[in-house]
Amino acid sequence: MGFFDFMTEDIAIDLGTANTLIIHNDKVVIDSPSIVARNRITGKIIAVGKEANLMQGKTHENIKTIRPLKDGVIADFDASEQMIKMFINSIPALKKKMFTPALRMVVCIPSGITEVEMRAVKESCERVNGKEVYLIHEPMAAAIGIGIDIMQPKGNMIVDIGGGTTEIAVIALGGIVCDKSVKIAGDVFTNDIVYYMRTQHNLFVGESTAEKIKIQIGAAIEDLETPPEDMSVQGRDLLTGKPKQVDVSYREIAKALDKSIQRIEDAVMETLSQTPPELAADIYNTGIYLAGGGSMLRGLDKRISQKTDLPVYIAEDPLRAVVRGTGMALKNIGKFKSILIK
Repeated sequence: MGFFDFMTEDIAIDLGTANTLIIHNDKVVIDSPSIVARNRITGKIIAVGKEANLMQGKTHENIKTIRPLKDGVIADFDASEQMIKMFINSIPALKKKMFTPALRMVVCIPSGITEVEMRAVKESCERVNGKEVYLIHEPMAAAIGIGIDIMQPKGNMIVDIGGGTTEIAVIALGGIVCDKSVKIAGDVFTNDIVYYMRTQHNLFVGESTAEKIKIQIGAAIEDLETPPEDMSVQGRDLLTGKPKQVDVSYREIAKALDKSIQRIEDAVMETLSQTPPELAADIYNTGIYLAGGGSMLRGLDKRISQKTDLPVYIAEDPLRAVVRGTGMALKNIGKFKSILIK
C-alpha cells in the first residue's frame, strides 16, 4: 500500500443543498453554492458554484440552472456528479498533479436519509475517483466541528439548520441516541419570504432576492436588541407589472418566518421529549448547540432558548461547522472509525 499512499489525496466534503464545502490539507478550498448551469441544447455544464448562482432566475431558454440536491439528498444524479467533479478539479493543489490522484473522502449526509439516497452519494463520489468513500451523519460532523468530545458518555444536543433539512440530534458515546430530520430549513425560509412579499406588498421577488433579504434583515423574533436597518427591495409589481421598490423591516420578516420556525421548535421539543432521562440531565447542563447557516437568523437562539428553557449556543462560523467536523473525522479516521459509514 505504501506506494499508493503517496498517490492518494484526502478530501472532506459537505455536500449541502445550498452550499458545498470541501476541505483539503486542513484548508477549506471550496465554499460554493450547490448549483450548476447547463446548456439545454448541448447538455454541457457551462458554470458551477458562484458563477452559476449569479445566473439563477436570469436565464433564457437555452440555459437552465439546476440545484442537484433537494432536501439534503441528491435529486439530479447526473448534475450532482458533474458538480462534484468540477469542484474537485478546481482544487488548486490537485490541479498541479500530473494525473488525477485517487481520493480518500469523507462525505456527510443527513441523518434521515434512506439506503438508496446514501448509495447515490457514494456512487457520485466513486465516479469522481473516490477509492475509499466514508459517510458521516451531519449532526455528528457538526458536533465534532463545534468541538464537542462526542466519545464521552455525556449527552449533547445539536440542531443543524441547513438549506434543505434541519437535523436535530442528541449525541452520546459516539452515537446518535435520538434524532429528527425535518425538511424545514433555509430554502423554506426563502420561499416564505417570497410568499410574504407577494401577499403583503404585491411584489414579486425572485429567489436570489429573497435570499438576500433573509441574510440582510432576517429575524426569528420581532423585538431584537440590535435591529438591522430597513432594506429596500426591488421586484415586479403584481398589479401594474412595473418594476417597483418597497422598504421592508426585520419585523415583517420575523412574521413571514414565524410558522416555519415554530415547526423547527416543535421538532426540537419532540426530540427532547424522546431523550432518555440521564441524557436529558446532561443537556440541562450543556444546553443546545446550533450549527448551519440557518442558525445565523437573528434572535433564533433566543427564541429556541425561551421555548426550551435551556441555554442555546451558536457554533463559531456555523456555516463551516459541519465541514470542519468532517475534516477532523477524516484526519483521525482511526479514532472515528465507529461513526463512519463505509
